[in-house]
Amino acid sequence: MNLAKKWDGLSWQEKREERFKQWLSPDVKFSTPQAEKLYKERLSRFIKAIKMEKPDRVPVQIPAGSFPAHYSGTTLRTLMYDYGALKKAWLKFIRDFDMDLYDSPGLIFSGRVYEILDYKLYQWPGHGLPSDISMHQFVEDEYMKADEYDAFIKDPFDFSLRYFLPRTWGTLAPLSSMTRFNSALGLPFQLLSLCANPDFQPVFQAMREASQELAKWQAVVSECSQLAKEAGCPSAAGGMALAPFDTFADMFRGTRGIAMDMYRQPDKLLEALEVVTPQSIESAVAAADMAGCPMVFIPLHKGADNFMSQKQYEKFYWPTFRKLLMALINEGCVPRRVADGSYNERLEIIKDLPRASVVWIFEQTDMTKAKDVLGDTACIGGNVTAAQLYTNTPQAIKEYCRQLIEVCGKGGGYILSLGSSVDRCNPKNLQAVIEAAKEYGVYK
Repeated sequence: MNLAKKWDGLSWQEKREERFKQWLSPDVKFSTPQAEKLYKERLSRFIKAIKMEKPDRVPVQIPAGSFPAHYSGTTLRTLMYDYGALKKAWLKFIRDFDMDLYDSPGLIFSGRVYEILDYKLYQWPGHGLPSDISMHQFVEDEYMKADEYDAFIKDPFDFSLRYFLPRTWGTLAPLSSMTRFNSALGLPFQLLSLCANPDFQPVFQAMREASQELAKWQAVVSECSQLAKEAGCPSAAGGMALAPFDTFADMFRGTRGIAMDMYRQPDKLLEALEVVTPQSIESAVAAADMAGCPMVFIPLHKGADNFMSQKQYEKFYWPTFRKLLMALINEGCVPRRVADGSYNERLEIIKDLPRASVVWIFEQTDMTKAKDVLGDTACIGGNVTAAQLYTNTPQAIKEYCRQLIEVCGKGGGYILSLGSSVDRCNPKNLQAVIEAAKEYGVYK
């Protein structure tokens, strides 16, 4: 940024304004003057909602999920392997649904890269799941053993390289036989030894093939983002992070393992959470810088009311999560938390953040209660659920959205959004969400 030399002296609000300016003025050539006008109108509407001001109307966002595959008449598997089909489906979705902020196709990853490196954390259509299914599934396991906290705490990079990666990417299994990188002086010789080791030749070859495939996929994702902006569609694709607790509960220890750790070795868990927090901050800010978008997407999985008690949430989840949020806020980023499940019991805790600094998207939380508790503190969004979109009529969806806007849109600070992404539903139901924002969400 031009302000690099004095960046540290700016307040978080001033840093955020600089990021907003960059977001509002992307390095693109708009297809028409109308497209540029639309881009700025849509994004300004969203920014005002973040600031808890009143835009011209309530902004609307439709998390895409794998819906564009179904909508374009193909399958998720096709989009994971045919990047041309991915581009075609995404551009059709953007063209046909007049939303204020769109999601990048980057969450539909390359199936070929997964296959080349033998990815273990997911099952996807045609690879552990029926070819016509519309979603992937996470394969949860204890990829970090209960007695390995010390190894992680001592050197998270080494643990990831020699323990986590070999267990989650089958092709990288030989990494488990490596010796620890002990010094910068010896590093070149260790790398040369690896190159000479016959067991590592397949690893290098697979990495080369995967990197070439990844470049093809990245080129299409970047092109989709560029074309969307040129057409006047702002993207929410900035950084991404996990709550520190979710890093262990989702990725390393799994649900059973983390539940045991809270009782059997709470101090080790708390120490590890402190270790991973600064790494998550650094990664998320770097991604937001690169994307020119201040939004940091944070999916929340294990903090819901029905997973842990309020006391456990206050001890294990919130302290390091708040550190993550405050660090992002202080860098001018906007954490966009998507809270799976219900957060009714968490609302009084999570309001302890600077006013108008974050966005909360709720799935099953009582939105009247959320507005009552957070209405003077944070922008909120949601909670049109996937179940409603699957089963209800467009008229019912529109009426539900009207009620949400009437309660949550009062005074500003509300985004009409789905509570989660969607794979299949009646396209008219998504249009009904957009129509409701335009018809009922106008601020007088």
